[in-house]
Amino acid sequence: MPTSATPTKNDVLAARDRIRQYITQTPLMASSRLSEICGMDVKFKCENLQKSGSFKYRGASNAILALSDDEKKRGVATHSSGNHGSALAAVAQRLGVTATIVVPRGASAFKRRAIERYGGIIVDCSDTLDEREAKLAEVVGRSDAVFIPPYDDPAIIAGQGTVGLEIEQYGDAVDEVWVPVGGGGLAAGTVLACESAQVVGAEPELAGDAHQSLVAGERQPAMPPLTCADGLRTALGKLNFHLLQEYALPINLVGESEIIAAQKLLMSCLKLVIESSSAVPFAALMKYGAARTGSERVVIVLTGGNVNLDGL
Repeated sequence: MPTSATPTKNDVLAARDRIRQYITQTPLMASSRLSEICGMDVKFKCENLQKSGSFKYRGASNAILALSDDEKKRGVATHSSGNHGSALAAVAQRLGVTATIVVPRGASAFKRRAIERYGGIIVDCSDTLDEREAKLAEVVGRSDAVFIPPYDDPAIIAGQGTVGLEIEQYGDAVDEVWVPVGGGGLAAGTVLACESAQVVGAEPELAGDAHQSLVAGERQPAMPPLTCADGLRTALGKLNFHLLQEYALPINLVGESEIIAAQKLLMSCLKLVIESSSAVPFAALMKYGAARTGSERVVIVLTGGNVNLDGL
């Protein structure tokens, strides 16, 4: 069951051992053109090539594998606009666990199909976070399923932090690791995992509640779900807020046109399919440059590749 306990690096290390045989250790890729544009050595951690198409598979794996056998028999449930839901459904299907996903009606049809493809049971709700949580409470009350939060949970945070451990193990020194910030699970996990590199966040201007929260010193509500980076539309989690506040995470904001231009450039140069959310840190890096003087080696986490190609 989710708890309010604050995770530590030891939890991230334990998560790495727990999920090692279930996940893909994704590659670190480079493009001389993109490094030239940014004026520094830029590499990309390709979580778009992770199982289920995003880094969310890591946290979902850790959370389900940490459950007791009795809890697994009860099934799992969550609310998600896409990647966490499909990741949870994929892990659950692999382990023979029932997964119910509360999905906003405005979520990507492509991501809804992915949840169904992995055997997830979809329950519709409206697009607000309050409605998501209310509908989830109904599901859990009716089925007694175990709630696996999308980002605000120690097991989820620790699982996502294994991305940072893999970045550290590549050997080359890294000055900064740039990540997009939505609910904050990846950012919080990366902060716990990375000891030598500075972690830097990026958000869309239309979903900049994490930036506002750290500036104000208290969590701010989610903004209207308008940004093209649909994976970043949710509010910053409580646990994640405290971890990122203690770390004093710098967060850079970018506009919609900057996100789309960055996404096109990344897909063109890397020959990879990536989501708009994945492009946010690169857009910020191009706009602002390295976060601290002397930073020459930057790794950007490409968080997902679940893009709807129906229009092709």
